[in-house]
Amino acid sequence: MTLAKAVVTGSVYRAPEKRYTQNNIPVSSFVLNIGDREEMLLRVIAKRTSLDEVVSSLGKDDRVLVEGRLQITTVKNESGNDRKIFEIDANSVEPISATTGTGATASSSNEEIVKFPKEEEFTDELIGEDEIPF
Repeated sequence: MTLAKAVVTGSVYRAPEKRYTQNNIPVSSFVLNIGDREEMLLRVIAKRTSLDEVVSSLGKDDRVLVEGRLQITTVKNESGNDRKIFEIDANSVEPISATTGTGATASSSNEEIVKFPKEEEFTDELIGEDEIPF
């Protein structure tokens, strides 16, 4: 069952493995840990050949951003109980480099980091009370 479009970030928990369909199409999959304090695992499946190079370059503990369709699959384990597996059918996979101290990611030295003003620095000069439509 497909739920919705999802964009998640996390660390590679289990290194990618590649298999091939009967039509010789590569299908890569890996497990992503999206939890901060505790493990929250999500299977990522990359069926697109354009993602093959990026996914094959990933290793354990690499940080990535994944965009795709969130799906839930129900399987029976050895004891006969149903178990839900959460997975993303990936449309894009992007490695995330080390973070700077500001919470933004830096991928090159030419990248500009945008800092937003603090709440007390905002003024009401841009929109007057009489311009608000409701």
